[in-house]
Amino acid sequence: MSTEDFTLNAKARDDQGKGASRRLRHDNLVPAIVYGGEKDPQNIAIAQNEFVKHLENEAFYSHIVTLVVDGEKQDVILKDLQRHPAKAQLLHADFLRVSRTQKLTTRVPLHFINEESCKGVKLQGGVVAHSLTELEISCLPQDLPEFIEVDLKDAEVGHIVHISDLNLPAGVESVALSHGEDHDQAVVTINKGRGGSGEEAEGEEGGEE
Repeated sequence: MSTEDFTLNAKARDDQGKGASRRLRHDNLVPAIVYGGEKDPQNIAIAQNEFVKHLENEAFYSHIVTLVVDGEKQDVILKDLQRHPAKAQLLHADFLRVSRTQKLTTRVPLHFINEESCKGVKLQGGVVAHSLTELEISCLPQDLPEFIEVDLKDAEVGHIVHISDLNLPAGVESVALSHGEDHDQAVVTINKGRGGSGEEAEGEEGGEE
């Protein structure tokens, strides 16, 4: 779980539609919506600069955020973010209200370590192939991890890491595995490189002498 504390200020807005959204962006505001819980969905606007500054921290994407709308605080997580395809501009954001006492379902990034130094790559010439780069999890808000680490230090060519192999933090469970073992997807594989493994190449050279 990340120890970061994020507070994002916003103001309620009544205007809707593409024209209203364009006017907000022109004023350096990001149109957004907050929904979920026992309250009705609410359209809000967030200062572009403040929002962008928070987004520079990866933890913001998978962390409980204190959203302050006209002085009223509520716990939320970022569910969706739309960016301009050509400009450094945020177009729209969706926030989901969460309860500290109820489990939430969200996606967190996977951090792969020791990829280049593992035996399968460094000694056997293998290639790392990622099947998943994030994982859908279920947990209480206070148990929400910033990311999940996948350590490949002992991986050899042909090795496959499945969801069930991941070391999930206490209180965190995989949504896929909750549906049964047949949903145990591959996360990452060490594939054989085009030139074969380093050990094979050495064997071939030795046979020619």
